[in-house]
Parts: sequence; C-alpha cells; structure tokens
Amino acid sequence: MVEYRIDRRSGVATYVQIVQQTKQALRLGLLEPGDKLPTAREVVEATAINPNTVLKAYRELEREGLVEARRGLGTFVQRSLGATPADSPLRAELTEWAARARAAGLGREDVAALFTSVLDEHFTLDDRLDAHSKGDQE
Repeated sequence: MVEYRIDRRSGVATYVQIVQQTKQALRLGLLEPGDKLPTAREVVEATAINPNTVLKAYRELEREGLVEARRGLGTFVQRSLGATPADSPLRAELTEWAARARAAGLGREDVAALFTSVLDEHFTLDDRLDAHSKGDQE
C-alpha cells in the first residue's frame, strides 16, 4: 500500500502531490492492478489534510483511467504505468550514486540539477514530449 508524504512547503498543490506519488508507485510497481488505495479517512489520519483533497486526487486518477472507485468497497488500481520495478538493479545503482553525491557534499537541489542535466543530454525534447503526452493519456 502507498503511504503519502505531503510537503506543505513545496508549492505543489496537495492533491497534485497525491496524484504524483500514486503515479510514481504505479511506475515502480509498488501498486499493481487490483490493489486498493488507502481510504480517504486513512490518508487524512496519516497526513492531516482535508478529505476533499484526497477525494479530488482520487477523482483525477479515476479520470485518467488509473483507478476505479467502487461504491462501498474503496478505490482500486485499474492499470499500471511501470516498466521499472522498485527492486531494479538500476535503482540500486542510482541509490549508490546518490549516497556518493551526498557524501561529496552535494545537496538535494544540486543532485537534482546534476541529474536533470544528464537526463537532458540523454533524452531529447521529442522523448520528453512523447512521455508527457503518454502521461496525459495515462
């Protein structure tokens, strides 16, 4: 089950954070078709956010065809987004790299900037636009 972490200082709307974290869990294979999302009440208890915010996020995920609300039963994953499981060797390598970057004194923003620059070198604008349009369909 996914556990949402809300960053109130991020400038990203809370419901968007829930949508993004759910999609990330789908991409990593942490959530799979048939899995049940936490109830709005469970998310509210864990994060101290308004229940309507959770419901708005779940409605957005449903609109995108990723989940389905079943009256009286909960909200269930309909389809996956993932190609890279959470236990992928690539994740392990990236974890090691991030630890080395931190040990070298880089902060989170420094690492994000460095990683983004490498992504930009290896993925063209067309790749990013294709991924974005797939994300819109997802």
